[in-house]
Amino acid sequence: MDTLFVVTGPTAVGKTDITLRLARHLGVPIINADSRQMFAEIPIGTAAPTAIQQREVKHYFVGNLHLSDYYSASKFEQDVLSLLLPPGELSIMPHALMSGGSMMYIDAVCKGIDDIPTVDEETRSLLKHRLESEGLERLVEELRVLDPSYYQIVDRKNTRRVVHALEICYMTGTTYTSFRKSALKSRDFSIVKIGLNRDRSELYDRINHRVEQMIADGLEEEVRKVYQYKGANSLNTVGYREMFEYLEGRCTLSEAVERIQGNTRRYCRKQLTWLKRDTSIRWFHPEEEESILAYIDEQIKAKGSSSKKIKT
Repeated sequence: MDTLFVVTGPTAVGKTDITLRLARHLGVPIINADSRQMFAEIPIGTAAPTAIQQREVKHYFVGNLHLSDYYSASKFEQDVLSLLLPPGELSIMPHALMSGGSMMYIDAVCKGIDDIPTVDEETRSLLKHRLESEGLERLVEELRVLDPSYYQIVDRKNTRRVVHALEICYMTGTTYTSFRKSALKSRDFSIVKIGLNRDRSELYDRINHRVEQMIADGLEEEVRKVYQYKGANSLNTVGYREMFEYLEGRCTLSEAVERIQGNTRRYCRKQLTWLKRDTSIRWFHPEEEESILAYIDEQIKAKGSSSKKIKT
């Protein structure tokens, strides 16, 4: 495998449609890099590729997990590389295509991720119980004592990150910070990143409409079915938190919808802030389809020429 093409961008920008077109153009399957679309029980709230789209083009890492399963960016890195590198099933293809908006997952594949130990089930169960019985604030205070360096930089309202840091502290007897080296790993293939973006007002309109469409498609019923997993990290995400509040009578449905729209817009801004730091991304409007295809063909041609020069 010579080149990994990566399509990324903020939520609701239109990655799915353009990625399907690129997959057909390249004759390759799609590697999904949206961490929540991997959970089989929540396709509506995560805007996962439909069954028709998945029949049209093979997708990896869509609906392959269950809400109770543990997964991480580190595991995603391992799983994707096992596909792309020999003897992986995609290693014989000249190109591969990955698409998604989970920034840490994309960075894990493209840049590598720190070799943080896998958390054992006993430690995971212990922290889950403590979170449920004591609450997040108590765990945040404990993180301040056990790993003051990470406490200073972590989003203290992000349950998953706080809990994971404590899991590592408990299991290893040392700080989570000690495992965060942030060293760039080399890859045996080239990486070409394509970013999609729209005007902010256009993007916000699409977000608002998509949330309304999710409600029309049955988001409330989907949330009711997974309510029993409410405490799972996989459901600690926009759309489900707000709908849980609605089901518990803490807000009306219309209020929940407005909160989902607002929180999704905030998440969109966070994605763009992260992505804009990556100077290797070539940005396009999603409707510049022909320009994107031409750019990909240019990259393939250029890399083919370079390869021939090296061989001679």
